[in-house]
Amino acid sequence: MYEQNHGAKSLYAALSAYGDSDYYPYHMPGHKRSSRAGEMAQYYDIDITEIDGFDDLHHAEGILQEAQERANCLYGAEETYYLVGGSTCGVLASIMAVAGRGTEILIARNCHKSVYHAAILQELRVHYCYPDLLEEYGIYDGIGAEDVSRILEEYPDCRAVVITSPTYEGIMSDVGAIAKAVHERGKILIVDEAHGAHLGLDRHMPMGAVAAGADLVVHSLHKTLPAMTQTALLHVQGERVDRERLRRYLRMLQTSSPSYVMMASMDSCIRYVEDQGAADFAQMRRQYDFFCKKTEICRHVTIGKMTKVSENLQPKYHMIGWDIGKIVIFVRNSLWNGQKLYDVLREEYHLQMEMAAGNYVVAIMTIMDTEEGWQRLADALVQIDDRIEKEMLQSAAGKSQTTDYEAAERVFAKQGVRPDCVSMSEDSGSYGIPEIRMSAAQAYDRQREKIPLAAAVGRTMADFINLYPPGIPLLVPGEVVSEELLAQIQKSMRMGLRVQGVSAEEEVAVVL
Repeated sequence: MYEQNHGAKSLYAALSAYGDSDYYPYHMPGHKRSSRAGEMAQYYDIDITEIDGFDDLHHAEGILQEAQERANCLYGAEETYYLVGGSTCGVLASIMAVAGRGTEILIARNCHKSVYHAAILQELRVHYCYPDLLEEYGIYDGIGAEDVSRILEEYPDCRAVVITSPTYEGIMSDVGAIAKAVHERGKILIVDEAHGAHLGLDRHMPMGAVAAGADLVVHSLHKTLPAMTQTALLHVQGERVDRERLRRYLRMLQTSSPSYVMMASMDSCIRYVEDQGAADFAQMRRQYDFFCKKTEICRHVTIGKMTKVSENLQPKYHMIGWDIGKIVIFVRNSLWNGQKLYDVLREEYHLQMEMAAGNYVVAIMTIMDTEEGWQRLADALVQIDDRIEKEMLQSAAGKSQTTDYEAAERVFAKQGVRPDCVSMSEDSGSYGIPEIRMSAAQAYDRQREKIPLAAAVGRTMADFINLYPPGIPLLVPGEVVSEELLAQIQKSMRMGLRVQGVSAEEEVAVVL
């Protein structure tokens, strides 16, 4: 007989016990835990709905409340909510809860498209904080507290500020300084820390946004910790957020039938980090240091990090750290681009990267990565670096109509550059600040037409155009297509990058 007094039992253990019991399920889901329910039947024993003894996510008082409190204790917030709709759900709920319809908000331009979706749903008037570029790498810097202060002075009616830290490439902003600047003006700080669920959980990891003082923090457990895809957390603290309003939006935006399998995965993840995290984070730090040391010999492949260059980066840029869970591998100033590196790693070394961009690829590393995983990537990059070197020498020797590669190498060393080798790669780049002709909400609801991308210069976008991943918009509805942006989009497409918002026929949606 199944015992419903769970106590300290994990959610997975409670679900397994119910699945093994003699209780007959006269309730959803329709698979009824039957072994005849198709090829996925083996996973259905722990897939249930809200029945007696298993609580209700939208009015948690029992086992789900205990699980959420366990997550809250790990991160040190005042309240933590399970999200079964991914970080997107947390971002939407956070913004909609703190910014009423038609009000103003300040967001970092490099935020995920879910932030823009919230602005559209609430018909918000958006002001942007544009990050600068890290010139050494061609990717976006962190957000500066002084920039946030300046923009809030100019637009004092902004209800809240939304930033992303760490970014998709692992660049971390000074959340503490930004929180101070925001709070001094009585505003609310929302941090999309979807890619930083591991931050602050161990002394080997930098401080997270909760400890840094953000009011609302969103974490994707599945991105950097051992949890199932679509699992996330929302943390809230302080007196600035109307928590009842936040809960109302969570009830509205989340399914009324949350997956217990996903929630069990979240509980399992939190318990694992509590029990094994210290040892695993220490091992991850050791493997990262070994990886960096092994790849230091590379001449053309560069690993983005803050070590020796930190003294140069810090006074010049806003970033305060580079997440070691994001291995950003650059091939700038070579015959390769990011897509080629991505393809070679996948096809020849069977190493599947997270994403490819103009001049780099991103590998996500977590406490679950093995020593073999770290070593295979390091070895592959050293071999690829040698391959690039040979190709560049052959190119230079061919242009000088000689096969004396050593002589060509001496010329390169003397000049300090490789003028004969033109880069095929494109930086992430600063695309300029697009003209805003109308709000995103206005443009999204207007009548639209499809036109060729090549004919879109001067037209107002009716939809988003973004590279995916990471899902950061190049153009937002209501913004005008410029010659510069058109050229960048076309180059991205030629390099084989995934450009969303442009159809297979190379058409885009513009406002009529």
